[in-house]
Amino acid sequence: MSYVDGFVLAVPTAKKDDYRILAAKCAPIFIDHGAQHVMECWGDDIPDGKVTDFRMAVKATPEESVVFSWIVWPSKETRDAGMKAFMDDPRLKEMGDTPPFDGQRMIFGGFAPIVDEAKAA
Repeated sequence: MSYVDGFVLAVPTAKKDDYRILAAKCAPIFIDHGAQHVMECWGDDIPDGKVTDFRMAVKATPEESVVFSWIVWPSKETRDAGMKAFMDDPRLKEMGDTPPFDGQRMIFGGFAPIVDEAKAA
């Protein structure tokens, strides 16, 4: 069964293009190392919650937008090997050490799907 990595992070709204460029460079590296699908989504309709919400989860400031991303892998084993290969890939190192967001506030995790439904093509 497939495996999904999920990410939520805050990105300065003024750095949207920088983030999009970085994400567009990273996506093919994930694909080259076994990912089936990479999706990066810029927050558009992020309601404020009373107890918690996406903005609170990553401590987003008014000058930041929330990004919600996921990577679909064919299996956890492929993901484990693919993530290691991604981190060791020289193309990643060529991008530098300063991403356009605060990585300490990114939340992420691996998830085993329990429902997987899609519209037939």
